[in-house]
Amino acid sequence: MNDTAITQTATYLSNRAVIRLSPSDEAENIRDFLQGLVTQDMNAIGDTMCLWSALLSAQGKALFDFLLWADGDDILIDCEKVSAEALIRRLSIYRLRRKITIALDDNLSVHWSKTDPGNNAVVDPRLASLGYRWLDSGPQEAGNADADWLAHRLQQGIAEGQIDFGQEKTLWLECNAEELNGVSYTKGCFIGQENTARMHYRSKVNRRVAIVPIGVADEKRVRHIYDDAQLAVVHAPVDDMADWPLPDWQKSAILAD
Repeated sequence: MNDTAITQTATYLSNRAVIRLSPSDEAENIRDFLQGLVTQDMNAIGDTMCLWSALLSAQGKALFDFLLWADGDDILIDCEKVSAEALIRRLSIYRLRRKITIALDDNLSVHWSKTDPGNNAVVDPRLASLGYRWLDSGPQEAGNADADWLAHRLQQGIAEGQIDFGQEKTLWLECNAEELNGVSYTKGCFIGQENTARMHYRSKVNRRVAIVPIGVADEKRVRHIYDDAQLAVVHAPVDDMADWPLPDWQKSAILAD
């Protein structure tokens, strides 16, 4: 895909929200709480990085994808704004009687830059070419970078969120989670782990989500069309993708399949 030049004048992603998970008792540990739920190893999160992860159904299908950040004893979830309340409700189901607070943090905003902004930003954990990401407090800048971010991630062939993946429609490895550093196989059990691990150890992903020119897309396989970019998100058999114009990272994955 052609990496069309993007002149970026803003960094704020207005369509993202931040959820804060905090212990309300000193005996509680947020990492332990999430360890058995999400696809990433919570012990791997440090202060100078974030991790792409997901909450799956019991069958291993994506419900929510997000980025995880550490803030002392708290964990911050950088997620789609439209699904933030639903994610809070889902996490609250698993909380049971644990003394954990799960709520939107309206004091924090999500930011992105294609180039290094020279602050506390970190490289996107999915793909270095996606650019830099950080959370910030205080007033939000005028304007937003939503359109620039969308154009850039589509150029890189990166799908995300419920529009691209659907709600409980796509197995996590079909979302290219392994290639984009969205799953740990050494952390132990998590929701949906059985099917996810089985696919991994059998080295077989039969279908994948991909972003292709509209003219290439099979109408029956289309998840979403981005008209302005003339690109479509498809969920298609890997065998159909051999000659498609895909980014190098995804071509390698398909050849491995």
